[in-house]
Amino acid sequence: MNAFALLPAPLQLAAAALGGLVFGSFLNVLVHRLPRDQSPWTGRSRCPKCERIVRWYENIPVLSFAALRGRCAGCRAPIGWRYPLVEIATALLGIVCVLRFGPGPAAGAYFLFLAALLAIALIDWDFQIIPDELSLGLGVVGLVLAATVLPLGLWRGLLGAAIGAGFLWGIAAAYKAARGQDGMGFGDVKMAAMIGAFLGPLQVLLTIFVAAFLGSVWGAWLMARRGGSGRTLVAFGTFLAASAALCLFWGDALRIWYAGLLQP
Repeated sequence: MNAFALLPAPLQLAAAALGGLVFGSFLNVLVHRLPRDQSPWTGRSRCPKCERIVRWYENIPVLSFAALRGRCAGCRAPIGWRYPLVEIATALLGIVCVLRFGPGPAAGAYFLFLAALLAIALIDWDFQIIPDELSLGLGVVGLVLAATVLPLGLWRGLLGAAIGAGFLWGIAAAYKAARGQDGMGFGDVKMAAMIGAFLGPLQVLLTIFVAAFLGSVWGAWLMARRGGSGRTLVAFGTFLAASAALCLFWGDALRIWYAGLLQP
């Protein structure tokens, strides 16, 4: 029995929320620095406008944003609302994982998975890239966790990673052969491998299908706004991230829903 499980349920949720807030602050660093080829491990946080170093008491999750009224303490430049929202969202992920998976190692593993998905979704939406540190790095971590604390097991984790990457790579190769141009970045392929390592073969396939559906709806809406002309760029990694989170919690219901869409 781990020490966390010995805490009363309200304290478990409070600790999960507090840990999520702190981890959410780190996610903000990842989202800002990784796409700019900056190390998230070294260097103090700075205001992107005036380069002023952010002091520790100005970096307390949510509270500092409220105390500073959403502005830099030096130049008074606005601080984006995304920062506290990411921290709050990550705190909620911590609570949800404890409620869904219990106060054990599996909850921590799935929390890490969901937090990585959140970071990838934001980065891909803004920059249309998926950093290898998140896709490949978390893919390796996912296999270790599958072999140790997740119900998946190592072999199903390996199979999920292979099927996820192989399926998307096949689609990308077929598209390029047919159209003579890339239709999907290789970062999506590596991300699918990471999702498969955590969710297994069936769930990663469902994730891809749901993401394709959601991405198609979004792409159709974008084309309608433009009058149906021009090539539409869709951040598919963002939709993969959202679909993977949905499949983690509601995979069975989504399989029934998706099968219904395919019926004539």
